Amino acid sequence: MFISQRRGGRRRPVSKGIVYGKPTNQGVTQLKFQRSKRSVAEERAGRKLGGLRVLSSYWINEDSTYKYFEVILIDPAHTTIRNDPRINWICNPVHKHRELRGLTSTGKKYRGLRGRGHLHHKARPSRRATWKRNQTLSLRRYR
Repeated sequence: MFISQRRGGRRRPVSKGIVYGKPTNQGVTQLKFQRSKRSVAEERAGRKLGGLRVLSSYWINEDSTYKYFEVILIDPAHTTIRNDPRINWICNPVHKHRELRGLTSTGKKYRGLRGRGHLHHKARPSRRATWKRNQTLSLRRYR
């Protein structure tokens, strides 16, 4: 499925640029969305065709206004897919809406799960799990 994503940054959705709070948080136009255009394209395709599973996607082309992506969608009810041992893992219910949970290739990239080693220990198993692990006080029974 071909998806076109509008290029450019993310504008804060406020009326007439009225943002309350401190001046450091009053930006409207030069904000950067934390996810890639490719991941948003996967999400839009997955929402539009909810019965299909998103496998991955890739960049096709871009012009001055849009970036174009092709999203690979798989029908889990198709007999050929269900009988193929290389791809029938995607038929399991646990793989519903992988694109919404950041489980595709581009989703893992924006979650910071591409790297390995001690430099990336704050990203695994997830940012929330790492935050919870660092905030939890763990005491020995006999101390």
